[in-house]
Amino acid sequence: MRICITSQGETLEAPVEERFGRAPYFIFVESETGSFEAIENPFARGAGGVGPKAAQFIINHNVGILISGMVGGNAREVLEAAGIAMFTSRSAGTVKAALEQLKGNILERSEQQ
Repeated sequence: MRICITSQGETLEAPVEERFGRAPYFIFVESETGSFEAIENPFARGAGGVGPKAAQFIINHNVGILISGMVGGNAREVLEAAGIAMFTSRSAGTVKAALEQLKGNILERSEQQ
């Protein structure tokens, strides 16, 4: 399964970004292999409506799970409609730590707000 983590940088050691739509980077991880790629969020500096655009961007990258701090209502609707499971990471940890917490069933599932 492909996992997306919002990130402040391009590596697994980068801090998780709490803002979904304005995250500087999305890190896409293949859960089976551990391989990853970091892609700059093309909507991070947009004027408005960045959440749904960012949501469509990760949907287009075949993501099944999203790890982020906070996902706004409009983006949440798009992600839920696509069947993407959302988990909350607010510990100010690294992307790598968030992945380990997901594997250990420690992360909180982000329910509809």
